[in-house]
Amino acid sequence: MGESLLSLEGVSRVYGEEVLVHALRDVSLDIRAGEYLSIVGPSGSGKSTMLGLLGVLDLPSSGSIRIQGVEVNTLPDAERSRLRGQAIGFVFQQFHLVPHLSALGNVETALLYRDLTRKERRRRSLEALEKVDLAHRHDHRPVQMSGGEQQRVAIARAIVTEPLVVLADEPTGALDTQNAANVMEIFAGLRSDERAICLVSHDLDVAGATDRRISMRDGEIVGDEWQGSVS
Repeated sequence: MGESLLSLEGVSRVYGEEVLVHALRDVSLDIRAGEYLSIVGPSGSGKSTMLGLLGVLDLPSSGSIRIQGVEVNTLPDAERSRLRGQAIGFVFQQFHLVPHLSALGNVETALLYRDLTRKERRRRSLEALEKVDLAHRHDHRPVQMSGGEQQRVAIARAIVTEPLVVLADEPTGALDTQNAANVMEIFAGLRSDERAICLVSHDLDVAGATDRRISMRDGEIVGDEWQGSVS
């Protein structure tokens, strides 16, 4: 495996004041370049809390989060947001596409606040749509696309910024069997020596398709299993 891209070290997350809820308890996890992994567990296992921390959408009650070795807990909000935007691409179960924008327009939204010309934004966005086999539908709006196609647009939006890590939250949860299989094939193809793909799901079929499976229960990691070849 390559360098460490995203890591949690001794991370706990506690919610509440009078009644404390320990969503995560002393969790450590290292995600390295080239990995294709899943985080799996039943409802209430802590995987959604884990996702929020890995995505730097939330901060731990204790412990540290590092992106390429940079401690993010103590960064100012603006710097933390900038680092998150550069390093992490998000894919959600509900696609969160802008209804009035085309597929191309939706992908371009991820590049709007970067120092790029309109021509460059369009070029990169078309390349991202090509990677999910949707360049030919770049001018279609979400309402004109199937659920599987909308999720592929969302994946293109996540990768157009060339993130170090793609985090996907239940990415097949709203899809039928065939579209789910297509999306999983796309995720597998997005692996590279520089990037990691991390899928968070309760679906054991999704977890079984990845090379590494992290199993969670009651806010703790209870399993870390390599299922495929390690490059």
